[in-house]
Amino acid sequence: MKILFMCVANSARSQLAEGLARQIFPDAEIQSAGSHPGKLNPFAIQVMKEVDVDISKQYSKSVDELSPKFIVGINYIVTLCAEEVCPIMVAPKAEKLHWPFPDPASKEPLSDEVMLGRFRDARDNIRERLLQFKKGLNQ
Repeated sequence: MKILFMCVANSARSQLAEGLARQIFPDAEIQSAGSHPGKLNPFAIQVMKEVDVDISKQYSKSVDELSPKFIVGINYIVTLCAEEVCPIMVAPKAEKLHWPFPDPASKEPLSDEVMLGRFRDARDNIRERLLQFKKGLNQ
């Protein structure tokens, strides 16, 4: 099984989803990408360490950086955008799923504790959605 998680910057939600999905689906091929990639958010790395998932080697990337071999065989494309326009990806066999989660990153200055809380909420909500998805696949 191949799963692609997408959001705009590929810096927070899709990175959290990629790390969690690798843990929940250890035999699947998991990638994430964005339409306008930024930089992996340090808060994403920190909250994932709290649940023993290391995403520090992951990086923000464009869909153009994904290998054609991966793209051709994608089973699921999951977009995680809520308030912004989600990127579109064409893959012949892929089922498209939309899981809208608010972006935990903020352009406005917020305290580290507030930011960590937002990222923890995103991590926990994405994990719960992934577990529901897995349960649905196993039925």
